[in-house]
Order: sequence, then structure tokens, then C-alpha cells
Amino acid sequence: MPLLDVQDLRISFRTARGIIRIVEGVSFAVAQGEILSIVGESGSGKSLTALAVMRLITDPNALVEGRIIFKGEDILALPDSAMRRLRGGAIAMIFQDPMTALTPVYTVGAQIVEQILAHQKIPKAAAKARAVDLLGAMGIPSPLDAARRFPHQLSGGMRQRVMIALALSCDPALLIADEPTTALDVTVQAQILELLLKLRADFGSSVLLITHDMGVVAQVADRVAVMYAGTIAEAGATADIFARPMHPYTIGLLNAIPRLQGPKLAALPAIPGAPPAPQEKPAGCAFAPRCTFRIAACEARPALLQTSGRQVACFRAGAV
Repeated sequence: MPLLDVQDLRISFRTARGIIRIVEGVSFAVAQGEILSIVGESGSGKSLTALAVMRLITDPNALVEGRIIFKGEDILALPDSAMRRLRGGAIAMIFQDPMTALTPVYTVGAQIVEQILAHQKIPKAAAKARAVDLLGAMGIPSPLDAARRFPHQLSGGMRQRVMIALALSCDPALLIADEPTTALDVTVQAQILELLLKLRADFGSSVLLITHDMGVVAQVADRVAVMYAGTIAEAGATADIFARPMHPYTIGLLNAIPRLQGPKLAALPAIPGAPPAPQEKPAGCAFAPRCTFRIAACEARPALLQTSGRQVACFRAGAV
């Protein structure tokens, strides 16, 4: 049994113009100790999927359907009290924007201590020491002084490191990392990725990594799920997808990465056009308007089928 099993996740919103479907039929699983990366352009539904797993979509007009199984229990069916015990403890999340995720009226140290005490029965002094140790492990200079500061007194990169320390404070079984290295320089980014790998090695934790950085994916992910317009376009082992992508969208993403070897290109290949707005998605393949390999069959929506050891939603999978 996988640690996390997302089955047919659908996320919609009621609007004055009717129901708008954002995430449509997304399914994936994360095994114990595995790092699964979800990649795709902004607006593809990556972060919304993560928020659904944390059950943090609180908009009264939101409709979240499907099943999200964590350790054999359906998260969507749990009472609020049980979900609060899971959230921050067994399941933790590194949010994309630390300025809005951190409470502005409490010091960062107090926020880490509060989470530790909420999920672990240890003395407050031990929780304070743990908070300072975590800040130091994140590469924050003078961690004791930093723990006494408020979020607005820290730089964007420092706040991101605090957010990561907060997520790691209770050694979660599942860590959801939403763009955890976006605001960090290359050196600190390498340290954070090393910490994610260490969390898995030391505690057997699983990681759901959301990113648009294919270099990060290649470095740490065991498997990759490529999302486009609220659906999964391709999923499989990282090495297989990088060696032989089968979906035209995945091919486009990988072609846009600068090469270290070979002739220097005047410009990197770009995917033409832009992703469709949720209310303007075509009835068939959502990527078809931007795809140079489209055929008449693309007027229908392709199913996500098992092909050559991976899942691909394309009528021409492997032939492009």
C-alpha cells in the first residue's frame, strides 16, 4: 500500500458563469520513502492539488471530489479534529509564499515551537532548542537571534528557510514541498535539496515535490508526473522521462533546458502559445492548440494509458 494514494481528484469552483473545472481526474501514488515530483507551467493545477492533499481549500464555492488515501484513511472523509492532528505532524507542507504562510505578529521561533508542542509531548525548553537547531541547519546565521525576529525582519530567502524548518520540525512521514527553492540562491538550493534527501534517509519520509525546475527534478526525484491544464500528461520514472519523453508537452519542457554540450543555440526552443484558461479549455486534448504533432484524433480527449512502463495521455505517445 502506498503512503499516499490520490484517486481521480477533481477540483472545481462555482462561479457566476457556472462550474469551472481546474483539476480533472488526477491520480498518482507516493510510496514510502519515495520522492515524486509534479512539474508543469504555472496554472497547471500543481499547487491546488497539494492544497487538496492538505485539505486547505476552504473556499465555500470549491468542490473537491475523489479520494486522497493517506496510510489507509481517506483524508477527505476525516473529521476536522483528526485532520488537524495530521496536518503539520504526519503531513507537512512548505508553502510557495513564506510571507503569507508565516504569522506576522509572532516571532519565527515561536511559530516553530508552537507546531512542535502541538504534535510532540516534549518540554517547551526542548522545543525551543529544536527550533534553533533547525534554523541553524537551514543555513541561517545566528539562529538564536533569528528565532527572536518577526517575519518582516527577515529577507525573502531567510523566510523561505524558516518555512522549511517549520515543515521539518516534526519529522513528517509525508512532506509536500511547493517550490521550496524558488527564492534561494544556488548554494542554499543545494543545501535544501540535500536536507530533503537526508529527511528520507534518516526517517524514511516521502516527498511530494512541486516545481517547474527540471534541474531540481533530475537531482532528487524518483518519479515525475507532468501536469498540464489540470490533468496529468505523462508520469513515470525520472530517468526514463529524461531519456525518452513520450508526450509532446514533456518534450517541449525538456527542449527548453540549456545544454552544457553541443553547439550554442541562438535561442532556446519555446512551446508556442500559452496554456488555456480553465473556462476556455478545449473539449479534446488540452495541449492540442500548442502541439506541432496534433492529428485529427486530438479533437477527442486522450486517456492516461500505460505505455512502455509509464503513463501517457497522447494518441501519438512514443511516435513524436
